[in-house]
Amino acid sequence: MAEHWLALTAAGLWVLFIAVVVVRFLDSKHLDEYPALAPADAPRLSVIIPARDEARHIEACLRSVLASTYPRLEVIVVDDHSSDGTAQIAQRIANEDRAAHGVARVQVVQAGALPPEWFGKQWACHSGAGVAHGEILCFTDADTRHGPELLARSVNAMRHRQCALFTVAGHQEAVTFWEKVVQPFVFVLLLSRYGGVEAMSRSTHPKDKIANGQFLMMTRAAYTAIGGHEAVKDHVAEDLRLAQRVAELGLGAHMVLGRDHLRTRMYTSFAEIRKGWGKNVFAAGRDTMHLGPIARRVFPVIFPLPTLLPVLPLVLLVLGLCGVLGTGALLFGAIVTAANALFWMGAYGYARLNPLWGLSFPLAALVFSGICAEAAWRGSRVEWKGRDYLSRPA
Repeated sequence: MAEHWLALTAAGLWVLFIAVVVVRFLDSKHLDEYPALAPADAPRLSVIIPARDEARHIEACLRSVLASTYPRLEVIVVDDHSSDGTAQIAQRIANEDRAAHGVARVQVVQAGALPPEWFGKQWACHSGAGVAHGEILCFTDADTRHGPELLARSVNAMRHRQCALFTVAGHQEAVTFWEKVVQPFVFVLLLSRYGGVEAMSRSTHPKDKIANGQFLMMTRAAYTAIGGHEAVKDHVAEDLRLAQRVAELGLGAHMVLGRDHLRTRMYTSFAEIRKGWGKNVFAAGRDTMHLGPIARRVFPVIFPLPTLLPVLPLVLLVLGLCGVLGTGALLFGAIVTAANALFWMGAYGYARLNPLWGLSFPLAALVFSGICAEAAWRGSRVEWKGRDYLSRPA
């Protein structure tokens, strides 16, 4: 009987944790809550798009930005030594837009030679910011697609919330099998860590800050105050560190949901998922915690383990059914596995997938744990788009 009470208590705590995650997420703010019309005194806005070998994305991204309803807009495409015609495509669209509007709204610039210790994206963003004229700088990835009201609503939200850094969590498209299995799982883990976008926005602690580098806006004054991208030149998770830097200066870094206004397809295959998350996940995880000398040594070993926690109740259920463990493990496993299944079905449904994809969460946990283990083994060494980097811890 004591074994059953212990199992029920543990199961109740697990379910309570799930409920807390859901409640905190439901507290999130949405971009639709802010006006769609740009303010009458709209500040000049510079959209900076770093692009390295983005020929398959740059046209759609650039056209979506140029379709914005925001009135005072300049767009800067920074070609980071592309070899696939990215710059030529961007320049063609720039010429077409100038012919249609009678004014040059798009500038295509070349990033200079990459200096030592700089990551390519940071150098491209730094180069774009150096020629931008806007009072607000918006850094956005070439694989994003912007809704026409995204910029106006974001400027209004930024003003209303009186923050120095504003970022939007958009819709993550998933098409292939592995995208549908892994991508929602990873974003739910991030949500669980930060407690939802509004909890992150309210927090003043730098380690509780995060940003979405796919769409990140900063006031020119704040960007200059934190040292711009030069301050995060050798951090692989530069968006995370920018938000942390803003918080370190006592400024606001806020995030809202904008799934109907921003969409991205981050990766298109298992190989891209493995490489992309493997690039970011270990360094970013390390930068979200205070680690002493001993903890830094242990961290790579334990880092992949938390991603396996969602599978633990299922393992206990199977072992209980097989008679390897007692009825307490069986009871705990049955209750929590059912709760987990409902939670993950809801999460995958929210990701605009068939909720049944949520039942793949054990596979997602195993795969992502493997990605984390591989990333921890590599440590600070990062390879991305043909370049090798060494990511410095925060």
